[in-house]
Amino acid sequence: MTLVPGLRAQLLIMVEMEDTAKKLGSGDVPVLATPRLLALAEAATMRAIERHLAPGETSVGTRVELEHTAASPLGTHVQVGVELTEVDGRRLVFAFEAHDRRTVVGKGTIERVVVDRAGFMARATR
Repeated sequence: MTLVPGLRAQLLIMVEMEDTAKKLGSGDVPVLATPRLLALAEAATMRAIERHLAPGETSVGTRVELEHTAASPLGTHVQVGVELTEVDGRRLVFAFEAHDRRTVVGKGTIERVVVDRAGFMARATR
C-alpha cells in the first residue's frame, strides 16, 4: 500500500433528474440530492486511491461530515474534488469540496478504512 497524504481526484457531473432530491426521496425538489453529493464524494475518494491499494484490498467508508451549502438545479455542472489529508495505518481521512461555476455547494470530510476485500465480505455475510 503506497497511500500518502496529497493524493487527489475529481469527478464532474451534470445534475440530471436521477441525481435529485425528488428522485432519491430525500426531498421534493429537483436539485442535487445530499445523498447523491455524498455518493459522488465517496466515489472520488475511491478514485484517488484505487491505483495505490494492494491486490485484494479495497476501502470502506466509516465516517462522514458533510455541509451541503447551496442548491444545484437540473443542468448544473458540479465538480467534486477530494484530497487524502491523513493516513493513520489503514485509516484514511479525505477532505472534499464540491462547486459549480458560481460557488461552493458542499464540503466535508470522509474517513475510510483499507480492508482485505475477501475477508471483509466473509465477515459481512455471516
